[in-house]
Amino acid sequence: MTNKPDRAGSCILAGLALATMLAGMMTPASAYETNKRMADASALVSTDTASRAAPQATRRPVTRAEKGPYYVDFRARTAASWGHAFVWYGKTSERAVEVAGLTPAGDTWTYVLGYFTWVPSETGASYGDLDPDYLTASYRVYLNEADAKRVFAYIEKLKASSPVWNAETTNCTGFIGDIAEYMGLKVPNRWQRPENFVNSLKEMNGGRQVVRLSAE
Repeated sequence: MTNKPDRAGSCILAGLALATMLAGMMTPASAYETNKRMADASALVSTDTASRAAPQATRRPVTRAEKGPYYVDFRARTAASWGHAFVWYGKTSERAVEVAGLTPAGDTWTYVLGYFTWVPSETGASYGDLDPDYLTASYRVYLNEADAKRVFAYIEKLKASSPVWNAETTNCTGFIGDIAEYMGLKVPNRWQRPENFVNSLKEMNGGRQVVRLSAE
């Protein structure tokens, strides 16, 4: 009767020792599998993130380069009569703009006389050209630096060589039409309201935003 407790205690101790040994053998294996799964998951996340980010990094510079740093903006505004057509031109990174348009110089009498004969003109900014509240139509086209130098030089030359204004022959739509034609754009009938002219210019060119001048 005294030997039975000893044998039971020995069995319990042996069982505990075996369990401890098995636990020691399984723990490294389990830890290894867990770490492996975590490493694999991290690798997948890193690869997926890189694959999504890469196309964005390659697309953005192309979009900026296409539009170019310079522009010509064909614009129309309201006026006391039919309205007025003119252009803004300059550099996209600068707030200051240059304005060119053909208008009769002087007061209302000069404008009325311009329907019958040629009258002296002005080719710079006129009242309302810089006010967005008067704007009725706009079509902006972008240029690279080399082409912008050529176009801006042509605008300055056109301003210097346009000393007179006439409502039927040498008017504001004809003036900005010459600029558009020099840039290689399709030009609509010039004898129409400024707002209609600018909208037709944009439509005829399919809303094209970038112009590349042909090499000379």
